[in-house]
Amino acid sequence: MKFSVKFGLLDMIRFKNLVNVRKRHIQEGASTPITVDPVNTLAQTLHPLTLDLVISKVTIETPSTKTFRLVSADGLKKVLPFFRAGQYLSIKTRVEGSAITRPYTISSSPNDALAGFYEITLRKKDGGFLSEYAFSNWNEGTRLTASSPCGFFYHERLRDTTEILALAGGSGITPFRSMIKDIVENGKNLKLTLIYGTKSPNDIIFAAELGELAQKAPEKIAVHVVCSEPDSCWEGPTGFLTAECIKNIAGDLKDKTVFICGPQLMYRMLDNELKVFGLPARRIRREVMGETADVTVIPGYPKDLATKTFSITVRSKGSKKDIPALASETVLVALERAKFAPPSQCRSGECGWCRTRLIRGDVFVNPENDGRRIADAAYGYFHPCSAYPVSDLEIVAPQGL
Repeated sequence: MKFSVKFGLLDMIRFKNLVNVRKRHIQEGASTPITVDPVNTLAQTLHPLTLDLVISKVTIETPSTKTFRLVSADGLKKVLPFFRAGQYLSIKTRVEGSAITRPYTISSSPNDALAGFYEITLRKKDGGFLSEYAFSNWNEGTRLTASSPCGFFYHERLRDTTEILALAGGSGITPFRSMIKDIVENGKNLKLTLIYGTKSPNDIIFAAELGELAQKAPEKIAVHVVCSEPDSCWEGPTGFLTAECIKNIAGDLKDKTVFICGPQLMYRMLDNELKVFGLPARRIRREVMGETADVTVIPGYPKDLATKTFSITVRSKGSKKDIPALASETVLVALERAKFAPPSQCRSGECGWCRTRLIRGDVFVNPENDGRRIADAAYGYFHPCSAYPVSDLEIVAPQGL
């Protein structure tokens, strides 16, 4: 194959000038090596690997929900790293001697970070490993370690429409509180209609605040609460977030981007309900679901293995250790149960923070949370937070173990 390249007089002049410019920059540059890279310094300030935080305030939102305000633990940082409304913090803590991580969406606004605090809102979950512990043990003064803000569940003007339909269930209201505050506080050119599904009136989180924000900017914010088990005083819509309910409240969705955050059952129900609107996949945004509560309901999972326990040989730092692993729990949980401290953030297969090499054995990867790159899947890498052992395994532990 032959190529021909045209090279004219103007190109020669530009090239000659380019050489002179380069020589001038070299002459003007420092004669001593740069010991501190200002770009890296700025990047570390904006995106630190970890944050040392302390709880400065606890607010009881409902009988089962608390909001924890987090500020810098050293008291010196008056500003926390900025974030995009909808992102989360990965909280790193120890429970019963095991180092664990859990992602919690930031429920406060980006402006609040500039005022020196984040807020996360937890609903107590029966049997929840961290939520029950946090309800009993997290108080003002409790110190926590967290990642810097991360995640992809935010409005992106290059991708999303300026009209947003937000579908929330339970504690899935948290990213939308942040988004609504961001729109109102910064006058963003966005319209957000929130349809918030709740079980009972007593379960509504941020009820008064959301109403006040909608009153401040009625041309931008609309809030609707749908109750599935209303009491005799309830006057709003009832039932679940069905296609009919969504259409009655939000109308046609052709000019809207749909954002969804809530329990896993709601995601699966909405997968069917939203089909009637014929939206392209890119116009439906889902917050990551976290680890699947019951993997046996996922199509393709070998149910006959669900009660079995396998062995994982973990290679790390030149040594090997065998640990037990339930087939119904993720490899990440098995590592944490064995008191390893695997790096992780999203716990939903999305971020790749826990990316691990599989030397031997088979894992079932939840297709709903399979965020592996094609090359990783082909060459034996997997994300332990979304993979379940279906045989004995041998793995090379990720860095950080």
